[in-house]
Amino acid sequence: MKKLRQAFSWWCVANRGVENADLLAGAAKIGYAAVDLVGPELWPLVKENGLKLGAIAGHGTLTEGLNKKKNAQRIEAELRASIEQAVEWKIPILICFSGNRDGLDDETGLENCAATLTRIAPAAEKAGVVLAVELLNSKRDHEDYQGDSTAWGVRLCERVNSPAVKLLYDIYHMQIMEGDLIETIRRHHGQFAHYHTAGNPGRGQPDENQEINYPAIYRAIAALGEDKLICHEFLPAGDPLEALEKAYKDCAAAVGKG
Repeated sequence: MKKLRQAFSWWCVANRGVENADLLAGAAKIGYAAVDLVGPELWPLVKENGLKLGAIAGHGTLTEGLNKKKNAQRIEAELRASIEQAVEWKIPILICFSGNRDGLDDETGLENCAATLTRIAPAAEKAGVVLAVELLNSKRDHEDYQGDSTAWGVRLCERVNSPAVKLLYDIYHMQIMEGDLIETIRRHHGQFAHYHTAGNPGRGQPDENQEINYPAIYRAIAALGEDKLICHEFLPAGDPLEALEKAYKDCAAAVGKG
């Protein structure tokens, strides 16, 4: 069974009583490979501590996203600039957002997303960068978000038909929306570029005190033999480094690498 490369999401653990340098150094010592969603002002510090940049937001405004034609010109420009940054800093994933429906039907929203992604995909392919549309729940955390189901996201990827356009499969969000996590991962992993974790309910520690069976999910992902990051995006209840260490060790132990 393949060892899983693990990352953590910066916004969840920053500003929780540990200095930035200590947090990055501590995460690297634990064994983390990368960090997601950290601001560019910290990128040099990330690199200095031997960590990679796993994924960053490719464009602005989660709610005003790819699904509306009025946003297309802005987002395309933002994505082209982000691709240049990604090449310079060796960032493999640019996270993209469908945006909220605001009354827009799912098929029209999908067509609008596909149109912009199709235009930008050749530049991403050339750069070796993946545009990963994040699947989020519209039930609790991101009300009215359009990209709230695996089926919709997979259809979007199929419509664009580019190796540079995939999905960010957020396990926490998809548990809330649809469940059936392991079978979905097995069936559609070819369209998933990246994974996020968190416990449900409450986006807490992905451990035995919440409803998602993460050890089984980790094993299912490892069994696929792919080199994709598993990024922990949960809110620690206490010391962030202790929480990160537990998440890392739980994941490693699940696939026999503890």
